[in-house]
Amino acid sequence: MATLPSERRAFAHKINRTVASEVRKQVSREYGSPQLSKKRAGAHQPVPLTEVVEPVDYEEYVSSHPPGAEPGLLRQLLEFPSDDLELLLQERECATIEPPVPEEETSCLESGKKHAALWSLRYLRYSTTQTPHNSERQREKQKGLIKQTFELDEAAIDRQDEQDDSKRHSVSLDDTPRGSWASSIFDLKNSTPDALLPSVLERTAAEDMDCRNAENRQQCRHADLLGLYPAPDEDEAVERCAIPEVPKEHSGQRIMVKCLSLKFEIEIEPIFGSLALYDVREKKKISEDFHFDLNSDQMKSLLRPHSPHVAISTLARSTIFSITYPSPDIFLVIKLEKVLQQGDIGECCEPYMVMKESDSTKHKEKLEKLRAQAEQICTRLGRFRMPFAWTAIHLLNIVSSVGGLDRSDSDSDTERKGTWNERKKKGFERMSVGEDMCNFTNFRPATLTVTNFFKQEGDRLSDEDLYKFLADMRRPSSVLRRLRPVTAQLKIDISPAPEAPHYCLSPELLHVKPYPDPRVRPTKEVLEFPARYVYTPHTTYRNLLYVYPQSVNFSSRQGSVRNIAVKVQFMGGEDPSQAMPIIFGKSSCAEFYKEAYTPVIYHNKSPEFYEEVKMKIPANLTDNHHLLFTFYHISCQAKQNTPLETPVGYTWIPLMQHGRLRTGSFSLPVSVEKPPPSYSVLTPDVQLPGMKWVDNHKGVFNVEVKAASSVHTQDPHLDKFFTLVYVLEEYSFPFRLKDVIITEANVEAELKASMAALKGALLDTCVRFLHQLMSKLILLIVHPPVIAGQIVNLGRAAFEAMALLVNQIHKNLEGNQDHHGRNSLLSSYIHYCFHLPTTEPVSPPYATLSRAMARPSSLLLSRSKSLSNSNPDLASTPATPDEEVQRIIGSKVGGSSSASERPCNRMSAFIETASILCPPSRQIAKKLLHEELVLQWVVSTSTVREASLQQAWFFFQLMVKSMSHHLFLSSRLDMPRRQRFPDRFVDDIAALVCAISADIASRYHKDVELVDRLNSSLAFFLNDLLSLMDRGFVFNLIRSYYKQVRAQTQNPSSLTALRMDFIRIVCSHEHYVTLNLPCATLSPPASPSPSTSSTTSQSSAFSCHVQDQGVVSMFELSVPFRQQHFLSGLLLAELSLILEPDGEGVFFLHKKAISALHSLLCSHDADPRYTDPQVRSHIAQLYLPLIPIVMETLAQLHDFTDTSPQRVRQASALVDDSDPDNGTISQSVAMAIAGSPLPHSKANPFTLPSAGRQCSALSTECSRMLLVCFLWVLKNTDAGLLERWVSDLSVPQINRLLDLLHLCLSCFEYKGKKALQRINSLTFKKSQDMKARLEEAILGTIGARQEMVRRCRGTTDRSPYGGQENVRWRKNVTHWRQNADRVDKTKAELEQESVVDGNLATEAALIALDTLEIIVKTVVMSELKESVLGGVLRVLLYSMAGNQSALFLQHCFSTQRALVYKFPEMLFEEDTELCADLCLRLLRHCSSSVSSVRSHASASLYLLMRQNFEIGNNFARVKMQVTMSLSSLVGTSTKFNEEHLDSPFPEQVQDLVFNLHMILTDTVKMKEHQQDPEMLIDLMYRIAKGYQNSPDLRLTWLQNMAGKHSERGNHAEAAHCLVHSAALVAEYLNMLEDCRYLPIGCVSFQSISSNVLEESAVSDDILSPEEEGICSGKYFSESGLVGLLEQAAASFNMAAMYEAINGVFCPICPIHEANRDFKKLASVHGKLFNKFNNVYNQRMFGTYFRVGFYGCRFGDLDEQEFVYKEPSITKLAEISHRLEEFYSERFGDEVVVIIKDSNPVDKNKLDPNKVYLQITYVEPFFDTYELKERITYFDKNYNLRTFMYCTPFTLDGRAHGDLHEQYKRKAILTTSHAFPYIKTRVNVIHKEEIILMPMEVAIEDMQKKTQELAFATHQDPADSKMLQMVLQGCVGTTVNQGPLEVAQVFLSEIPEDSKLFRHHNKLRLCFKDFTKRCEDALRKNKSLIGPDQKEYHRELERNYTKLREALFPLINRKIPQLYRPLPLPTTLTQR
Repeated sequence: MATLPSERRAFAHKINRTVASEVRKQVSREYGSPQLSKKRAGAHQPVPLTEVVEPVDYEEYVSSHPPGAEPGLLRQLLEFPSDDLELLLQERECATIEPPVPEEETSCLESGKKHAALWSLRYLRYSTTQTPHNSERQREKQKGLIKQTFELDEAAIDRQDEQDDSKRHSVSLDDTPRGSWASSIFDLKNSTPDALLPSVLERTAAEDMDCRNAENRQQCRHADLLGLYPAPDEDEAVERCAIPEVPKEHSGQRIMVKCLSLKFEIEIEPIFGSLALYDVREKKKISEDFHFDLNSDQMKSLLRPHSPHVAISTLARSTIFSITYPSPDIFLVIKLEKVLQQGDIGECCEPYMVMKESDSTKHKEKLEKLRAQAEQICTRLGRFRMPFAWTAIHLLNIVSSVGGLDRSDSDSDTERKGTWNERKKKGFERMSVGEDMCNFTNFRPATLTVTNFFKQEGDRLSDEDLYKFLADMRRPSSVLRRLRPVTAQLKIDISPAPEAPHYCLSPELLHVKPYPDPRVRPTKEVLEFPARYVYTPHTTYRNLLYVYPQSVNFSSRQGSVRNIAVKVQFMGGEDPSQAMPIIFGKSSCAEFYKEAYTPVIYHNKSPEFYEEVKMKIPANLTDNHHLLFTFYHISCQAKQNTPLETPVGYTWIPLMQHGRLRTGSFSLPVSVEKPPPSYSVLTPDVQLPGMKWVDNHKGVFNVEVKAASSVHTQDPHLDKFFTLVYVLEEYSFPFRLKDVIITEANVEAELKASMAALKGALLDTCVRFLHQLMSKLILLIVHPPVIAGQIVNLGRAAFEAMALLVNQIHKNLEGNQDHHGRNSLLSSYIHYCFHLPTTEPVSPPYATLSRAMARPSSLLLSRSKSLSNSNPDLASTPATPDEEVQRIIGSKVGGSSSASERPCNRMSAFIETASILCPPSRQIAKKLLHEELVLQWVVSTSTVREASLQQAWFFFQLMVKSMSHHLFLSSRLDMPRRQRFPDRFVDDIAALVCAISADIASRYHKDVELVDRLNSSLAFFLNDLLSLMDRGFVFNLIRSYYKQVRAQTQNPSSLTALRMDFIRIVCSHEHYVTLNLPCATLSPPASPSPSTSSTTSQSSAFSCHVQDQGVVSMFELSVPFRQQHFLSGLLLAELSLILEPDGEGVFFLHKKAISALHSLLCSHDADPRYTDPQVRSHIAQLYLPLIPIVMETLAQLHDFTDTSPQRVRQASALVDDSDPDNGTISQSVAMAIAGSPLPHSKANPFTLPSAGRQCSALSTECSRMLLVCFLWVLKNTDAGLLERWVSDLSVPQINRLLDLLHLCLSCFEYKGKKALQRINSLTFKKSQDMKARLEEAILGTIGARQEMVRRCRGTTDRSPYGGQENVRWRKNVTHWRQNADRVDKTKAELEQESVVDGNLATEAALIALDTLEIIVKTVVMSELKESVLGGVLRVLLYSMAGNQSALFLQHCFSTQRALVYKFPEMLFEEDTELCADLCLRLLRHCSSSVSSVRSHASASLYLLMRQNFEIGNNFARVKMQVTMSLSSLVGTSTKFNEEHLDSPFPEQVQDLVFNLHMILTDTVKMKEHQQDPEMLIDLMYRIAKGYQNSPDLRLTWLQNMAGKHSERGNHAEAAHCLVHSAALVAEYLNMLEDCRYLPIGCVSFQSISSNVLEESAVSDDILSPEEEGICSGKYFSESGLVGLLEQAAASFNMAAMYEAINGVFCPICPIHEANRDFKKLASVHGKLFNKFNNVYNQRMFGTYFRVGFYGCRFGDLDEQEFVYKEPSITKLAEISHRLEEFYSERFGDEVVVIIKDSNPVDKNKLDPNKVYLQITYVEPFFDTYELKERITYFDKNYNLRTFMYCTPFTLDGRAHGDLHEQYKRKAILTTSHAFPYIKTRVNVIHKEEIILMPMEVAIEDMQKKTQELAFATHQDPADSKMLQMVLQGCVGTTVNQGPLEVAQVFLSEIPEDSKLFRHHNKLRLCFKDFTKRCEDALRKNKSLIGPDQKEYHRELERNYTKLREALFPLINRKIPQLYRPLPLPTTLTQR
């Protein structure tokens, strides 16, 4: 600064010096450390990013670059507008029609002013602090968006229609040659063509084409990109700072009670009612009384003489109660009174209990008598009342039983206008459990009829008795229930009070707005007496007094003193005429009275009372004001010479004592005689001479006095402080204050002591009088009093008192704070009520009060306005407020007079002063509040400093408000900023900021919460200073903050978080752009710190042609950039450091930094000042370094390409996990297509860094946000600038940029309406970042969390938050969810969301396209084009592959055509696969359902062919690629629309039509069978077979099939498809080259599958692999072969067929050996080792079924039989259900019949209109010789061709019969191919049947049983349960019939038929074997059982013995014929 050190005050100098030296030490220490001096790329960077550069001298720069030099719109970017700071006059609302201050008192009170003066920054609305970018605002902006057309959405609609059609098609498949059925599908020749695009086909120059394309691209663009992106996360918006609510009077939950009618059984006299609320738990009356009168006019007329004038306000029958603390213990108590009569209460109630109007005949006379009596009583005693009856209503019952309580909406009360107070309530006291049920704002209105009243008991009238009764009422066995009730009918309505009820009176009987007609019966608002403290400042005038006489004891009083009434009066003096008419009337009477009487209890000398006397007391009380109580004996009987009322005692209460109002409970003596003169000054406790007292001067009368006042504090500490301030103001020395006499000598000490004692005051009272307290303290600072000619400096004491008070309020009212820890009471005080007491050049120093009284009263403390932001002292005689305001504004505008010459107005009070009581000679001391505050703060120590740090925000805001008022009032706004404030103040600010920064840096790990608050408070303060002070100075303050905070090295991530919050708040300034000097040109890199001369050396502050050497530094965080764009440089430097891969960029920091940037860019987009493109491009220059930053972060970004929905490229993910780099198939497209649109070939420099990708350090949300910011910069930056920058980039950098564009395309790709609906149906989860947020919430921003994160890091290299796993604790974070993200969106919202999503996708893709064009334009000039153009085309192809809008695709095709036109050699000459990829993309779009896309795509395809032809090549290449691409597309794409494909072709090209036509007809078929997987695979199989002569296409289709199988989990079939593919490749490789280590063809694979021989190559004369375009794919190579085999191995592994893997790896090993690739060999053998070990695991292979199709509607399938392979453990019922359901959908429910048996089907017996399915479970069948080979489980389930099933039958047609007639049919099926095959169903080609005779069936059964026994016996380990089960089945008594019956049927006799002899013998031998096995089994069982099973075993043995004995004769009978001796050979005998 300009000051010399000598001029600086010592303390500031000292503080600064210390701090600075510390900083210097720390910084020098840090410079050595390598971590901090890390540099980001940049040629000239002497200052590392971790240091802050010295900013440009802002004011100097601005003054030397006048805005006039700039063209129009740019001018506003150069300087703040002149009207930045303004004074607003805000209409101050008054809730009532009349002003709340009584008219007669305005002479001594300030009137309620109409205006509040608010200082405001006119442009603040552009800052995010006040106008957040929330979802609502975003949705509002998105309303008019145009809907983009997407193929995805169109296709979804088409698909729906197709599904309906396809169900009606028949299913047919035949083996006729392809094409014979094709022609019937559609007629290509006659199809209608799309419109042609003639302009596209014209030949134009490349430049013209580019210009035209660029122009077209700029049309219909969305100007505001971020308006399409989701709004910034509100949880991150630390700068968000809501405007505080206007202070207003407190109001709780409001209920309205309407009294409708009161009817008794008899109507004889008027009855009066009152209502009040009582809280039983708190034992407190919580509302004043509301009196109502429901008597008929006839009854009212009886009392007319006593109240001739009835005020309308007393006719109210409805009232509004306010309940701040709802509780289940609140009762509405209704008390009834009647006119006083002779007799006690019981007697008077008797008629009401006994008599009924309906019995009038019976009681007629009695009733008449009672009525006449009542008339007399009313005439005589009408003024007096007596208690009658009471009842109570439990409010909780109303609320809960009415059932309207919506408990889910616990916050519903905050929807009401009372938010400010209601939200506060939550913090006052935490409500106990159960109280949340009592929501009185949200229940259904109820009308109650109360029928039972309890009669009042004369000796139990006190509140104590009432609480006992109420507690008793809630008990089931209530005593009250047993009492006899007074029957009556009281009807009342209870409902939640409306928002703004009409015709309402306030507790002071003022008319509350709206009050349309004063003649309407009003509703009264009843004053609440809250059960506990309510912390709300007074904002309106209220001065009410409540007097509660409680009891009087006259038992010792002589004479007739029995019917006692107490008369209460408020006396202004001692004369009886001075009784003041301020007592409120009750019901049907006058509004105010001079006296009130208590009800009388008949014949009771010591009555109790429940009366409430309400008074409206004057504000200006003197010592003469007092309450007078007169006691009367009322004579109820009219006797002669006996007066109606006889006074029997007097007592009084003086209301003022030592300037304080006396309230509380009093026990007063009662005087028998009238008190003597001047009694009112003394209390009755003083024993006055000559006075007679009841009961010897004892306290016999108990009374309580309460005040509800905004005038009287009723707190001794506050009263003393205010009185002393008043004494100083009045200068009225000496002054007696209790026992102390205040003089000039001791006033200072007393005042300081009273300020220190303020902390002892009740917080509740401090808060209620907060505005006055603050104003007085501020007054003492600003105008230190002059006592005896000396200025008394009270600044320090006042500052301390203020700090402690503010801190106490903060601590105790925690629920009352916003997210910055600001107390809403304090912030609304600063915002609305604070103002500077303006300096006054004439005496007196304070506005004074001219009054006649000698002593001060606390009147001066009152705040009598609606809003107290005016003068703290209550000075008199206001001018009209408007004149005053005009005068102030006039003085400002006039500006000519200096501050001292201005007329003496006091801005604060808008009042003129009366200088009557002031010594005229006193001098004036005046100080400026902000200067004093900063001074006191800097020098403060210990507790005060701590308190001020805790509440730094308060003092900062106070200083800022004071500074702005001061600038306005002293007309300094037009001065240069450097001259606005004195140097010492500037020094103090610097010292303060330095000290607070040091606090933040040193305490951040101890006091997390404090440091957080302090950090944001400091940031807000500096943000505000940027509007008021020298901006260069503020930048230096920011720099000093950074130095302090960066100096710490421990736990840097917490400090980084603090710095991020800090810079985000500073950057939220509404003139942020201007502060960054967006039009400044960067000085050349030579001079590290720009001098003024170097910056002005160019012609203007903004020069369109930035020098080229500067372009590089514009795109880097170079020193010039960071100096000139200071704030954006800081922000980007932080971002850059946080994103460094090895930096401390913990997860939550990524989010913080990126959110900050995103939020800023959003505010630029939303700012109406910056809509012009030229302005936008200047703003974008502030963010240019973001482009290289994001490029460097590429490896850490989330890879959106992985999770993208299945593209054409991603249908089969069959990659073996271990080796991602080899050339395996990672997609289902033809080898013609270059893999995924992301190239994988190693040679190409354009590859994504896959290694980095895996440990994606940024979450999805962060990556997406960073990319959208990146796109924003690209969109808004000047294209010429970008071109010049790109021209300097190296090839790897350009490739990186291309990568980034590629990532942007996949990130913002349109997902379709369907996807949005899916997301909507899931429960909404915020992204991964929630985890970090939760962590922050739990652990704070420091140490522990950091430690945890570090620990996570230790366990794994991946980011601890990488991946998208669903963390379980995610559910805890739902309270961060914004309302906007609620889950159940409506259809319209979803529709709108998809429109927005579509527009975002389109705009993002177009920005990428613009950038690609820039890259192409730049690269053409250089020699790098070959290496870059391929990358450009790949990005372009990728963009075509995604779901893009029609609009984008048109531009995309234009760019692609231009690219191909300019660089044809790229596609046609080099050996790349780009051509194939392009063909595939174009073909896919030729089939689009959107006609414009079709036209453009087919035009592109046509031009591609034309160009290929013109370039001189033959046409074979494109032709082959197109055919293969289409095959691949048809095979894999579910959404390929063939009907759209053929229209443009006849016009554009004829050559390919036949081939394509073929493929398309396949598509039609495939479409039909989309839902039938077997049929679909059959069809693909047939198509593949049709390409036997075209190896490339056959391979494509085999891979398509592999993909389909994998999708369905048929891994074995997928593996076989891949083996077939490998065999095919091997076959052709063998023809191409003779390599001994390569397999010799498909024969090499025979061991894996016998089916593979069908891949044998076609002979050379038909097809030669050397032909152009044949076998050209990448799989026809060694690596391709290896890749296919490895993938086959992976699929076999997934199918658990480990044995087959060996066969797959056999051909691979020789290849690796030949290549000496031992690493791969090791990998292969390692895999084999693992797989062979897995062989012993339990495995389940497929289950097989025979399915027969019968019925002509099946078409080709009729009478066909297949064997289906299903997943293991598929039940027969499952496959039956699946097929039945599928065919029922196709043919209709009634048509499909499942044949339940397995018998041969007779076609003639079937209904021709139906279709029949016969499904049978079959088992693999092996001949005996085969079983020797097939040993293992795998052997028995692999290479299966024969299957068997059995059908039982009898000769008479039944399935089952007796043993001797039971036959069995065995069917053996042979299939055309062995399972597993490349499809899951195979035709049956041969069927053989074997019929077994009954005896053969028996033999099979017995053999099976014997096998079971043998197995159970020899099982290892032994299983006793299994063994016993089998044994039981063989020998148990119950089933003895089994084996025995078989033997008896077949073995009892020798068969007659000799053919059966052998069977008979075989069966006999079976039984022999069987008995032997039983014996073995029993023996085994005996060895296994325990003692408990011995008996069971013996039983089994007995059964076995019986069985053996029965079988013995049968099995020993041999057939003699079989055992004849063999005859000797005859030849021998002849010899």
